[in-house]
Amino acid sequence: MSSPASRRNSCRGVAAGSRASSESHPGRRRAYSCPYFSSRAQAEDFSVSLSQPMFAITLRFLLAVDLWLSKRLGVCACEESPWGSIRPLVRLVEFSGHVIPWLVGTVYTLLRGESVAEQELMLNLTLALILDMLLVRGVKTLVRRRTPVQNRSDILSAFFVDRYSFPSGHASRAGMCARFFLAQLADTASMRVLVVSWAVLVSLSRLLLARHYVTDVGFGLAMGYCQYSVVERFWVTWDCLHDLLFIQLRESLDRAYDRLWMVDWKH
Repeated sequence: MSSPASRRNSCRGVAAGSRASSESHPGRRRAYSCPYFSSRAQAEDFSVSLSQPMFAITLRFLLAVDLWLSKRLGVCACEESPWGSIRPLVRLVEFSGHVIPWLVGTVYTLLRGESVAEQELMLNLTLALILDMLLVRGVKTLVRRRTPVQNRSDILSAFFVDRYSFPSGHASRAGMCARFFLAQLADTASMRVLVVSWAVLVSLSRLLLARHYVTDVGFGLAMGYCQYSVVERFWVTWDCLHDLLFIQLRESLDRAYDRLWMVDWKH
């Protein structure tokens, strides 16, 4: 039968051994401090029953694969993630696809354009960006799919992260702008490679930062690619805009003149 002193010494030895093992693997301890990689980060139930229709079983299986793949790709979700050291660079790529710098840049170029062709190009790009915002907002409101668990409250995330994730606005904007530039401005092979690479990197940044699921990004790219077809179909020329504004101005002046005439006639 062991003495109390020997039992205390054995307990101390076990505690010291556990501390030493945790200190010898610091990366392992930090890897699970990020809530995105915890088992409770996503509380979605994908259990299936054989009594369910085949469509429901297939849909649940695809959603489970989507969730698993999205969690595997979220390697920059926080600083403690496996690729947390490049998180600032990935966030910079993410910001390059945000709607605010794109709208500010296109409107500024539209107002400061030196030629009619340049102004016409920027006008249609501005209309395309507005169309993209409206369509993405409409689909998000209809689908109402919640975003993945945010791993830390960034300054930009606190102001710009939506509650709903389907589809990805960054991916939709990247796909639309990439096709726009490929059709209108990219006239060399190097420029085309640069535009396509930017669109891919912006879309990939949403997955690396765990902002969206894989299906959100994929559908956003396809949606943005198709949006350019609408923009191309209803392309607004500078002469058409000039005529439209002239007609609207003339109708407004006619209505104002008619109201003044009616006031004078009554008096």
